[in-house]
Amino acid sequence: METLLPKTAAFHTLGCKLNFAETSTIARQLTDAGYEKVSFDDRADIYVINTCSVTDNADRECKLHVKRAMKANPDGLVVIIGCYAQLKPGEISAIEGVDLVLGAKEKFNILNYLDDLRKSSTNGQIHSCEIAETDFFIGSYSIGDRTRAFLKVQDGCDYKCTYCTIPLARGISRSDTIDNVVNNAKEIAAKGIKEIVLTGVNIGDYGKGEFGNKKHEHTFLDLISELDEVAGIERIRISSIEPNLLKDESIELVAQSSRFVPHFHIPLQSGSDEILKKMKRRYLTGLYSDRIAKIREVMPDACIGVDVIVGFPGETEEKFLETYNYLNSLPISYLHVFTYSERENTEAADMEGVVSIAERKKRNKMLRILSEKKKMEFYRTQTGKTLPVLWEHENRNGKMYGFTENYVRVQKPFDQNSVNQIELLTLGEILEDGSVSAKASFNAFLAKV
Repeated sequence: METLLPKTAAFHTLGCKLNFAETSTIARQLTDAGYEKVSFDDRADIYVINTCSVTDNADRECKLHVKRAMKANPDGLVVIIGCYAQLKPGEISAIEGVDLVLGAKEKFNILNYLDDLRKSSTNGQIHSCEIAETDFFIGSYSIGDRTRAFLKVQDGCDYKCTYCTIPLARGISRSDTIDNVVNNAKEIAAKGIKEIVLTGVNIGDYGKGEFGNKKHEHTFLDLISELDEVAGIERIRISSIEPNLLKDESIELVAQSSRFVPHFHIPLQSGSDEILKKMKRRYLTGLYSDRIAKIREVMPDACIGVDVIVGFPGETEEKFLETYNYLNSLPISYLHVFTYSERENTEAADMEGVVSIAERKKRNKMLRILSEKKKMEFYRTQTGKTLPVLWEHENRNGKMYGFTENYVRVQKPFDQNSVNQIELLTLGEILEDGSVSAKASFNAFLAKV
């Protein structure tokens, strides 16, 4: 009797840490159902592409990876999920090679749609709910990288920022239960993964919708207090958190914790209070400055990253320089710079004071240069210090890289025995690639119980 080979599935993720967590969970669903996971450039029976809508070239990126899949296997079935799939399902289904488009609710039931799926010569099938129906929570975590896992604790957003489509793509703010988050953290620890990154759309809003209603049964502080007690995890890192939701008590817990690391990523978006109001952000620069000052007070060596948008409608040269000078004055460590792009069904798309594309690009470049300056300033404050480094598994031309707790990227010659280990060492000089050399090791790997 002929033995049937298992079906194969390949996955590619665009966008944020939350997408990576969800892709990993969906991949586990397929492998549990008997599929063999293969590389995206290998010949596979099914290709799953998890898309993002934040960048202005979401359609181009989606088409690019559909072509990659079709090159690897012209007969392979292509399934598109993610934020772009929820926002523009008709547009995506018309892309040559796409066979199935699943919305925010349907993507977690992907197995229900695969049995009868056939390669299409016309538009792909669409199964997409109204976003108002997405009022449930599916816990997820990624385990693709053996040194860290992205743990989803929250989804959706109730904020109405005038430039953002995320509420349209992911629905209302809702949270996992504390018990489930803690259990997922224990599962991750049991796999030997040493670092967890907490992720979500608006994680500072954690607790809303935990039990199917809009109340906050628990808070973000409650969540991190519980996770701080989970044995087996060496490091817990908080991903992006809104400044108005990052309370002093949470900052103080991180400062005193043996697990939470001194690294914060806090969106600013603009250093102009007038622009912040047009964006409908829920804070002004005064509050933002207070948050940075509090972190520096209790964690002088903390790494602080900042999101900023350039070219928002009404951002005159004067308003941009206000942002530039404000960021330059802050004791921060790096920037993530985004160029504003118009989005359908957002207030900002119809605002006056449109900034030219050329000017947007110029401002983006200026802030990227400022980011490099800030990063180098921060790294210089850390050279010569003795810090624990968690080494990653990749061998990059004979080099390996790792990160300190406060997110300094460190380099040394590749050593297989160092992979997924925490090594106490002295930081040396800043190298050409922007990392820091490992100057002196204290030989023994740190093993926390």
